[in-house]
Amino acid sequence: MKAAITFLLLCLPALADVAAGVQAYVKGDYATALKEFLPLAKQGDVAAQHNLGVMYDQGHGVPQDYFEAARWWRLAAEQGHAGAQFNLGLMYDEAHGIPQDYQEAVKWYSLAAQQGYADAQYNLGLKYYFGKGVVQDYKEAAKWIRLAAEQGNAQAQNNLGVMYSEGHGGPRDYEEAVKWYRSAADQGFAGAQVNLGLMYHNGQGVPRDYVQAHMWYNLAGASGDPEAAKTAIKNRDELARTMAPAQIAEAERLAREWKPRAGR
Repeated sequence: MKAAITFLLLCLPALADVAAGVQAYVKGDYATALKEFLPLAKQGDVAAQHNLGVMYDQGHGVPQDYFEAARWWRLAAEQGHAGAQFNLGLMYDEAHGIPQDYQEAVKWYSLAAQQGYADAQYNLGLKYYFGKGVVQDYKEAAKWIRLAAEQGNAQAQNNLGVMYSEGHGGPRDYEEAVKWYRSAADQGFAGAQVNLGLMYHNGQGVPRDYVQAHMWYNLAGASGDPEAAKTAIKNRDELARTMAPAQIAEAERLAREWKPRAGR
């Protein structure tokens, strides 16, 4: 799962007219936002160009036009705007208004990733992991995915856990896998909750603990993520057949009292 289009709108320091456009956009006053952004974008203002790309991508205040979104994002990306670089990379990655081109996607992801843009770091890591647009390289994938994970990106944290579980990019290390699964699971990322449940279920990287496993399966099962929920419910129900009623009750209590945490 790749990170999606970014909606970060304000580039600091920003012109007052850009800030006014952002305020209008947030309020749903797209006509005013367009009035503020368009002249500035034509003058080369990078934030206005990026924001105008968002409006065309979403069809807010203008007819939805992915090609036009890409045009404005390219102008901002060529000036070094990391969000626009990421968005342009994603459009090449997914053939979103422009022909699919993994090498171009890697190019733009790389530029944004080098600026510390977490979503770009994650997507660049995926490109190295699967060998799309680059030579497959698990170590390079782990490098970029780790950088995104360290910024709190839950998808990256979960995938870094998978890489440790499978020994991709370095030695297999279940304790490190648990660490990263937990970071993502604590944010409510359903896939990581399933994976953390499996680690407790099997006693990998942590002592075997059916109560904890059942709790994490329960949370993933109620997450609203269809794929994760299906696996979680299946695992939970199989596990429950080996548990005492008191254990199940405790797991259900823990799941009810669980609260998500901010990314870290």
